[in-house]
Formats: sequence, structure tokens, C-alpha cells
Amino acid sequence: MAITAALVKELRERTGAGMMECKKALVETEGDIEKAIENMRKSGQAKAAKKAGRIAAEGVIIILPSEDGGKVAMAEVNCETDFVAKDDNFLSFANAVAERVLSSDVEDVEALKALPLHEGEDTTVEEARQALVSKIGENINVRRFVRMAPKGRLATYRHGTRIGVLVDLEGGDDELGRDLAMHIAASNPVCVEEKDIPEELLAKEREIFEAQARESGKPDNIIQKMIEGRLRKFIGEVTLTGQPFVKNPDQKVGKLLEEKGAGVNAFVRFEVGEGIEKKQENFAEEVKAQMRG
Repeated sequence: MAITAALVKELRERTGAGMMECKKALVETEGDIEKAIENMRKSGQAKAAKKAGRIAAEGVIIILPSEDGGKVAMAEVNCETDFVAKDDNFLSFANAVAERVLSSDVEDVEALKALPLHEGEDTTVEEARQALVSKIGENINVRRFVRMAPKGRLATYRHGTRIGVLVDLEGGDDELGRDLAMHIAASNPVCVEEKDIPEELLAKEREIFEAQARESGKPDNIIQKMIEGRLRKFIGEVTLTGQPFVKNPDQKVGKLLEEKGAGVNAFVRFEVGEGIEKKQENFAEEVKAQMRG
């Protein structure tokens, strides 16, 4: 595969490494950019694995609970610009999509698109989307949704229109639920606790930490301690219970839950365009400032 200037540029943007290092990494992986990033992390060259910016990553997160509080729907609907994300026609469509998610039992976006946008009408979600694209002149996309029927207490939080969090809280009270939802918005944990971390994620991180540790040239017994130390730190960073509580960084969330006699059954966090957008604002820091202020 030809190593183009555009490919080198993308790797530079995503890693922060120099041009020659990026070109060499791409040559070694025959143009596989994800493999190049992984290899560069192992060798310590990559400063970060940032996501490259892409078009159509604006939009809104809609959270819609049922009247009895027995379930809640959350949906992400995308557009190309922040201007359109505030348009009444776009917001009306996004809210209607969330209503359809809440009232249906479909499991994927394609099935959702085939449903009527409004109960009793013929126009489907997909037909309404296409009509809105023609009217507004931007690409509109129903990206994803989730429906939660909590076993315990339902807590929700929406930061502006860009971050949405659902929490299924066992025990505790409404204040704790909201605090946890805001913490999740700010700190973006992967899962509730260590046992929930995907095995493939742990295996990949261990492999990377081992490659980094072996660069030190230290004896094997020291290297193993280095790997385990970095792995414990990683686990603390990605688990909700292992993270420092945003309102009180001296206390771990797990300890807070223990003191309150509570637990988290599950949570879901959506952020507009995550994984595809070029980061321009730090919304997590906004949430942290709001909680501490």
C-alpha cells in the first residue's frame, strides 16, 4: 500500500509524533494506521492517540424518561454544524426519535428508521430524516440509542445538549444519583468495576505496558512490578469505583458508594460525536467546574 502524505498527516495528528517517525511506522505496518499507533505506543513514540476530526459530528443527546419512571430512552442525533444543532426543526426531529425509541422495543438504528416517526402516521423515521436533510441542507444522522429499565433508582444528567448519562443506582438517594451521573459525565469511566473491564482491553494494555517497561532494560522481576503497577493505575482510571470522586478527589467513588450503602447496577454515557469529532471544547472540565462550584 502506498504511504500517502494524507496518511502520514493523519497519523501525526492522532499521535503527536514527528513526520519521519510516522512515515516509518506506516511503512512497517504497510499502511495500517491503527497498528502503527499501537506500535508507536509500545515504543513510547506516540504522545497521544487522539481521534482525528470528521464532518457531521455535531448534534444533540436527548434523554426522555417515561411518565412512570420505569424506563428511559437516550438517543444521539447528528448534524454537520453547531448552528443546525440549535435549529427548531432539527430538535423537533431529535425529540421525536427519542419518543419513538421509548415507545418501541427495536434494538438497532436500522429497525428504528423503519418505524413511523409519530404514532399513527405513515412517515417513517428514515423518510422524515431525508426530508429534513433536503430542507436544512445538511447531513442528518440517527447515530445510536439506548433504552434502560433500571432495577433500582434511575438517575439522569445532561450537560448542555452534548453529554448524556443514565445511571441505575441501587440504594442511595436522588442527590447521590445525580452526583454520580455528573461524575460519569466528567470522568468518562469505561465500566463500573474491575470485573467489568473487557478482557481484550486489559490484554492489549498489558501488552503495551510490557513493551514500554522492557525499553527500560531493567531485570525481569522489576519489569513485572512495573507492568502490574501501571495496570493497577489503568484499572483505577477506567473503572467508576476506582476513580477519585469529582466533588471530593481525596475519596474514591467506590468508598463513597460503600459509605452510602449503595451500588451502581449499570450506567450509559453518550457524548455527541465521540470517536469521530475533532475536540474543540473540554466538556468534561465544564462538568467538573460545575460540580465543584
